[in-house]
Amino acid sequence: MSTRLKLLYGFYERIIPVLRSRRMAFFEQTMGVKPGMRIVDLGGTSYNWQWVSTPLDITVVNLPGVTVDYATCGPHRFHFVEGDATDMQGHADGSFDIAFSNSVIEHVGDAAKQARFAHEVRRLGRGYQVQTPSKYFPLEAHTGMPFWWYYPPSLKQRLIRTWEQKVPEWTDMVKGTTVLSSMEMQRYFPDGALHVERVAGIPKSYTMYRRFAG
Repeated sequence: MSTRLKLLYGFYERIIPVLRSRRMAFFEQTMGVKPGMRIVDLGGTSYNWQWVSTPLDITVVNLPGVTVDYATCGPHRFHFVEGDATDMQGHADGSFDIAFSNSVIEHVGDAAKQARFAHEVRRLGRGYQVQTPSKYFPLEAHTGMPFWWYYPPSLKQRLIRTWEQKVPEWTDMVKGTTVLSSMEMQRYFPDGALHVERVAGIPKSYTMYRRFAG
């Protein structure tokens, strides 16, 4: 791993717990969470759930072959399953009380796949919360480069070619990332409300949510 990435992840190790705990507090306070609720976490891990004190029944879904940390966090019951979050036809409508996703929709593919992901979120959960990073935040969440999304395409490609030689798997993740605007999020989740997470007044992420209505 390059020195820049080591510094980036070192910074994330300090700041992520602060942001995630705040984000999960929003989830617990806003979504009408009750003990024993069935949650599906699409593309996630158990990590975020350490900041939720209400005991939940959580199904974590990831693509086949994805490395998953099977550690359990908090007072919850976890189920780890393989599946494609853009096609969860094995599960009936409203199978879960809440569908949850943190920083995943930007990684599922092009606009068509993002739309399918959003459809499955809205179909699976009687409530949902979906978060994605904002491209307006100065430090880009995936590359650690300042204002990455505003670089000229030629400069991006030059940097990507350099990164591919040093960290190919990480570079594939960067190449497969398609960030969304708040307007796009609202278009994908027309029945949801928008929450803008800010740091120093600057949009850090966008969250669309629909409260569970039991």
